[in-house]
Amino acid sequence: MKGTEPVKDDIWQRDEIESPCVQVCVIEPESRLCTGCLRSIDEIGAWPTMTPDLRREIMAELPSRAGTLTKRRGGRAARLKRRGA
Repeated sequence: MKGTEPVKDDIWQRDEIESPCVQVCVIEPESRLCTGCLRSIDEIGAWPTMTPDLRREIMAELPSRAGTLTKRRGGRAARLKRRGA
């Protein structure tokens, strides 16, 4: 109806820390971190059930993780070379 306020549903309003996901989901094999959000596979999987305090701790750590990622160079051939195959 024109001129009416939208229905507010308090049940679906939650005070949560949003996921840092940027929809670039690629796990870097050496660090085991997602190159998009910098979370570990375990952190990504557990995110929905984590407490807000634990989420805040992880969010605070994310900027320092950026330097731990290694860049892929050479794809499969470079990987085989590193393994000595």
